Amino acid sequence: MTGEQTGESPEPVCGEDGLAGGGGGESPEPVCGEDGLAGGGGGEENRIGVEYVAERPGASSGAGRREGPVLVRRKRVRGSTTDQRLLETGASSDWLHTDQWRVLRIQAEFVEGFGALAELGPAVSVFGSARTPADSPEYLLARRLGERLAKAGWAVITGGGPGVMEAANRGAWDAGGVSVGLGIELPFESGLNPYLDVALNFRYFFARKTMFVKYSQGFVVLPGGLGTLDELSEALTLAQTGKVTRFPIVLVGHDYWRGLVDWLRDAVVAQGKAAAADLDRFCVVDTVEEIMQVIHAADRQRGAEPEWPE
Repeated sequence: MTGEQTGESPEPVCGEDGLAGGGGGESPEPVCGEDGLAGGGGGEENRIGVEYVAERPGASSGAGRREGPVLVRRKRVRGSTTDQRLLETGASSDWLHTDQWRVLRIQAEFVEGFGALAELGPAVSVFGSARTPADSPEYLLARRLGERLAKAGWAVITGGGPGVMEAANRGAWDAGGVSVGLGIELPFESGLNPYLDVALNFRYFFARKTMFVKYSQGFVVLPGGLGTLDELSEALTLAQTGKVTRFPIVLVGHDYWRGLVDWLRDAVVAQGKAAAADLDRFCVVDTVEEIMQVIHAADRQRGAEPEWPE
């Protein structure tokens, strides 16, 4: 304790009990003693987890309160604690739709995806239309591809839906390989196909896309619609920017992809919107045998130094 008091509060000093004592007047700044507790002079006693600038929350514009790691002041100070609001019954469920809660759901999708696929082993992602009928040449080709990949020791990853995705999963399933489906919540189309050893369904496209790229050693892209084009363009961008290296991107069907390839060469590259070397980041083939040759060649080169874009 100080031996003399004046009009202003003296500096608080920790006594032998580790608590801070002070004189009269306004509350001094809290000082932690050996026991880690803060004590103050006159006015309302300081409490753990709450920072008081004035005598009580809201007493003046300088009042503040700790809510977890966040310090709030003035009108942001609420009259209840986080625990109290958590335990209240009949409270509003609007928090389910807040960005803070969405962050936790997003985190959970990454945790579940990483946990389910971390020990998957070598894998190839196969993309294509969900609307491809089961008796079409594309379906039969995708099924043969899934079988060949499985027999060669590759897991097959698809979007888990019908059409081309089902065909590739089915081929891997029938061959005794590992068949993976990464579904997505959509307002249309059916759910996951039945030929899956591992099935994950995502709310968020970006979490799902991360799983495709992180756990694949290549993309095979059969004829498809806007979703297929989305996956293709993202893979090309990741390859162009060096985010993925030694990552083969194989388009299947010269007739189907010719218009896109011509546009990229004659418009995008010709007008300087991309480099001519970007056209070498993918190849176009027609048969399962050609696909397997590209996949095996990329696998042999994977240990070499990556070629970074200029």
